[in-house]
Amino acid sequence: MTTPNRRRATPAWIAAALLVAFGLPKAAHAAPALVFEPETGTVLHHEQAHDLWSPASLTKLMTAYVAFRALEAGDLTLRSPVRVTANAVSTPPSRMGYPSGSVMTIDNALKMVIVRSANDIAVALGEAVAGSEAAFVARMNEEAARLGMTNTNFVNPHGLHDEQQYTTARDMAVLARALKTDFADRADYFAIEAISFGEQLIPSYNLLLGRFDGADGMKTGFVCASGFNLIASATRGGRTLVAVVMGTESQKERAEKSATLLDQGFNGSAPSAGAVDLASVPGTDADGVPADLRPVVCTEEARAARWDGRDVDGNIVFDTDLIGTMDREPRAARVGLGGAEGASMTAIVLGGAAIDAYPVPTPRPYRPSLASEAEMERYQLRPGFDVPVPASRPESG
Repeated sequence: MTTPNRRRATPAWIAAALLVAFGLPKAAHAAPALVFEPETGTVLHHEQAHDLWSPASLTKLMTAYVAFRALEAGDLTLRSPVRVTANAVSTPPSRMGYPSGSVMTIDNALKMVIVRSANDIAVALGEAVAGSEAAFVARMNEEAARLGMTNTNFVNPHGLHDEQQYTTARDMAVLARALKTDFADRADYFAIEAISFGEQLIPSYNLLLGRFDGADGMKTGFVCASGFNLIASATRGGRTLVAVVMGTESQKERAEKSATLLDQGFNGSAPSAGAVDLASVPGTDADGVPADLRPVVCTEEARAARWDGRDVDGNIVFDTDLIGTMDREPRAARVGLGGAEGASMTAIVLGGAAIDAYPVPTPRPYRPSLASEAEMERYQLRPGFDVPVPASRPESG
């Protein structure tokens, strides 16, 4: 892992003054993007591929990769338990909202992390794999170094913003390729259109799934500093392409840009990158400092502009024919608690026995925690379904 030259953060009022005087941050002019063929590593198009960027929830792709490596090594199975700890419960949204002590399988945890982008379950999954969040993050960085992600550093398994957590479009492409080639048998996780539990159906934030010809993955990400990120894959005629798009200003823009780049790649009209592969993408970051799009994407004006692009039902209206309308319910994978076998690495020892959860009365379906409007915008929670709030219960003793 190569640590970039870092500069002291500019105070907010100075940054605002510079914004007025000299224009938008570097990312607002041309966001990083890269299109490649995972089978060969051939890059079809790239722009600003080495600019440092906050990965946001694209981080969860590495979380999944490390979990897949543990499964491959035989350390865990898909039915191994993931226990929600107090540390996991304390993680900000988006999240599943299960109480401490809840237990699920690795399989269900992966679906919640990839589709729901559940931060609490990302932490719980990491703890189940490595014993602690810190140990899991160390594995993430070890894998990044092994894969050749030379300008990437992880500090958490979920992607909530931290100035020390950064990556590049090129490095994310390396990770996406590793997922596609090392774990082709796990590809279905990234193609899931929705998850359901109880009476709830939660669609994927990847708006290409079920709407773009051949779409079959992978993951979205958003924090204010990163803007709207997306790694999208599609397969046509047996050929798979992957687009990495970072720093767009809305869900709509990232979906449309990804669709355009993928379509150009398939029909041969993408601007040529020359004879390069992922290992030799030219360029360097201009200033060695991760981009910060907070003055661009998280103002009241920017939020209003994003809502102006929706119909009366709150659905995004696309300006391209490449993204169709989903005229059916998204195909959902059912998830929930229970079904695990064995004791997790975070199990409680009680009476000399390892248990993953305290005995409780007959369980009832849990609901996702209700987010405020500010959290919905900040953490990319999309409207379109009602989230009932269960009646409060007395705290357990």
